Amino acid sequence: MENGRQQAGPIIRPVEREDLPALFVYLDDHLRDNGRDGTPLFQPMTRAESGFPIEKRAGFVVGTGAALGEPGWRRAWFALDADGCICGHVDLRARPERLARHRCLLGMGVHRDHRRHGLGMRLLDTALDWAREQAGIDWVDLEVMSSNLPARRLYERSGFAFAGEMPDLFRIDGEQLGYVFMTHRV
Repeated sequence: MENGRQQAGPIIRPVEREDLPALFVYLDDHLRDNGRDGTPLFQPMTRAESGFPIEKRAGFVVGTGAALGEPGWRRAWFALDADGCICGHVDLRARPERLARHRCLLGMGVHRDHRRHGLGMRLLDTALDWAREQAGIDWVDLEVMSSNLPARRLYERSGFAFAGEMPDLFRIDGEQLGYVFMTHRV
């Protein structure tokens, strides 16, 4: 039960250290959708290179073991279907700037087979509820490709506010793409 009512569909739970190998397999598959088959580019990487980079794994391994408030901390949740397959994820992580410890960054994604069924909102609600309960976190920030309108609409419905845009930040596969910055006071 979430928010006082029964939720149908995948269950959402925190990612534990022993879950990380399965999460990395899911993330690699998820990122292969980047800019393919009608899906907007959602990560600043070429379509040919889209996948979960090996060097990013360390951020999850180290971050999930770090105490909140420590540099590099990270907390993650995933959604599991009835068969135990990962169908979405969300994570919050420390901002890299030392004097911005009162803020964190959000990342998320939903598996292609589970999009447009409310799972993205449920994942966002989970992360934002957790952030509200933490002393010292006042803001959740995110960066989204400016052309990723479905994600931007989801974030707006969840209460994120537009904080700015950097146009033509990336040149990917012949396209000029920007980043939109959004923030949510918790």
